[in-house]
Amino acid sequence: MSEAEAPPPAATAGRLAGRLALVAGASRGIGRAVALRFAQEGADLILVARTEAGLIEVDDEVQRLGRHASLVTADLTDVDVIDRIGAAIHARWGRLDVLVAAAAELGLLQPLAEIKPETWQRVLTLGLTANWRLIRSLDPLLRAAPAGRAVFVTAAEAAGRAYWGGYAVAKAGLEAMVRTYAGEVAKTSLRVNLIDPGPTRTRLRAAAFPGENPASVKPPEAVTDAFVALSEDGCLHHGELIRLPA
Repeated sequence: MSEAEAPPPAATAGRLAGRLALVAGASRGIGRAVALRFAQEGADLILVARTEAGLIEVDDEVQRLGRHASLVTADLTDVDVIDRIGAAIHARWGRLDVLVAAAAELGLLQPLAEIKPETWQRVLTLGLTANWRLIRSLDPLLRAAPAGRAVFVTAAEAAGRAYWGGYAVAKAGLEAMVRTYAGEVAKTSLRVNLIDPGPTRTRLRAAAFPGENPASVKPPEAVTDAFVALSEDGCLHHGELIRLPA
C-alpha cells in the first residue's frame, strides 16, 4: 500500500447523488461529520452507532438537508449484529455503494502489562475484528455496486506508541487487513483505502489529550473532503493510505 496526498476536493455539490453509504460510528466525531457531509453531497445513508439518541440527532440534521437515513442502533463489539445488517441491506437494496468504517475506542493509556483483559478485548474487537466482520458481511454488496468504495479510518499510532496499548495494536492490524483486502479486490471495480485524519477535535482525542486546547486541532468537518473524494464513483485511488495534514 502506498502513501499519497489527500485527494483534492471538488467545488460542486451532489458528488454522491444516488449513492447508498453506510457509516459506522455515525453518532459523533468524524463519523457524524462524514454522514452529514455525505447527505449534503446527495447520498442516502445507513447510519450505525451504539447511541440511539446520538443517531436521532444526526438523522434530524440529515432530514433538514433533504436526505434520508436508515438508523441502526448497534454495539459493533457484538459482531454478529454485523451479519444481520448485511442481510438487511441485501434484502432492501441488493447493493452498497460506500462503506465508511469510523467506529473506534481508545481504551486506557497505560502499559501493556497493566491492561485488563476485558479492556483489551473490547478495543481490539471494535477497532479490528468488527472491521473484518464489516468486510466479510458487506463485500458482496460492495461488489454488486457499479463502483463500490470502502474507506477505513486509521491513525499515526499504528506505527506503535508507548502506552497506547490496544488502540495502537488495533490500528496496526487494521492497516495490514485493509492492505490485504485491497490486494484481493484489485481486479474488481471496488476501491479500498485508508485515511489517517491526523489530530482532529473528537471525544476520543479529548480523552487521550485532556490538557489540550480543543481549538488547537481541526474540527471533524475539516476532514470530510477526503472521504467524499474516496467515495465518488470516479475515484481512482486504491490500496492507499491517505494522510491528512494537521
